[in-house]
Amino acid sequence: MSVPVETTTRAGTTEDGPPPARSARVVWRRLLADRPAVFGLAFAGLAVLVALTAPLLSALEGQDPVTFHPELVDSARGGVPLGSFGGVSAEHWLGVEPQTGRDLFARTVHGAQISLAVAVGAAVVQVGLGVALGLAAGLGGRWLDHLLGRVIDLVIAFPSLIFSVALLAVVPDSFPRPLLLMLILGLFGWGGTARIVRAQVLSLRSRDHVAAARLAGARPARVAFREILPGVVAPVLSYAAILLPSNMIAEAGLSFLGVGVRPPTPSWGQMLSKATTWFRGDPVYVLVPAILLFLTVLSFSLLADGLRTALDPRAGGLARRAE
Repeated sequence: MSVPVETTTRAGTTEDGPPPARSARVVWRRLLADRPAVFGLAFAGLAVLVALTAPLLSALEGQDPVTFHPELVDSARGGVPLGSFGGVSAEHWLGVEPQTGRDLFARTVHGAQISLAVAVGAAVVQVGLGVALGLAAGLGGRWLDHLLGRVIDLVIAFPSLIFSVALLAVVPDSFPRPLLLMLILGLFGWGGTARIVRAQVLSLRSRDHVAAARLAGARPARVAFREILPGVVAPVLSYAAILLPSNMIAEAGLSFLGVGVRPPTPSWGQMLSKATTWFRGDPVYVLVPAILLFLTVLSFSLLADGLRTALDPRAGGLARRAE
C-alpha cells in the first residue's frame, strides 16, 4: 500500500514543516533556552518600554528635556554642572547637561524614543521594499529578475553614508528630521532584505505545494501571498531584527556628524556628539548615552542571533534540547 505524500513523519508535521501554532511554540522554547537571547529580549523590551513611556517617566521626575537651568552649571568653569557626578540630585536623577543645565534623565528617555522610532521606521521601509521587490524578482520573468537583480546589487554597493550626509545637509530643517532619517535609511537599506527574499522565493517556487496550487488554477497573486510569502517570513523576521541595531548605529552616526536630529529634540547620537568635548569635565554626560546605546544595540544583536537560531529548523543541540 502506497504512503501518501503528505503523510506525517512526526506528530503534527508534514513535508512543508510543522503547523504554525506548534512552530511558534517550538521557536519560543528555543529562544528561551538561549540565555544571551533572553538577555537581549529583556533589555530590548525594557528599552522599548522606556521609549514608549518617556513623557510619563520625565513627568515622574518632574522635569522636561528642553527647559534650561543655568543656575545648575558653573559659568566660571565653562558650564560644568555643579555638584557631584554631573549634578545628580533628587530633582535630577542623572544630573544635568553642561552649559544648558537641561535635565539629563529627561533627555535620555526622550532620546531613546527618537532613536528607536527612527530605527523601527527605517526597518519597516526596508522590509516593505525588500519583500515587494524580492518577490517580484523571484516570481517575475527572466528579464525582470535580471533587471531587479542589478538594481538590488546597485543599492547594496551604493555609498549610502556619504549620500545620506550630503542629502541631510541640504534638506531644510523645516522637514521633520526623524521622518527624514527613517526615509533615507529605509530607501538606501532595503537591498539586503530583497536579496534574501529573492533567494528564498527561488527555492520555494519549485516546492510541491506551490506546483499543486498552480495546477489547481490559483492565480499568481494567490500563489505569491498564500503559498510562498509564509515561507519567507522566518528569514525576513530574523534579518529585520538585525536591521534594528544597524539602523540605531546609523542614526547615532548621522546625528553625531551633525546632520541627524536637530536640537532641542534629543537623540543618543546627538547627545554623544555634544558630549565629546566634555569627557574630562563631565564624564557622566558621555557615559550615560554611550552605555545605553551600546547595551541597546548589543541586546538587539543578541536577540537577532537567538531568533535566527530559533527559526532555523536545522539548529543544533540547543534547539534539540529545547524540544
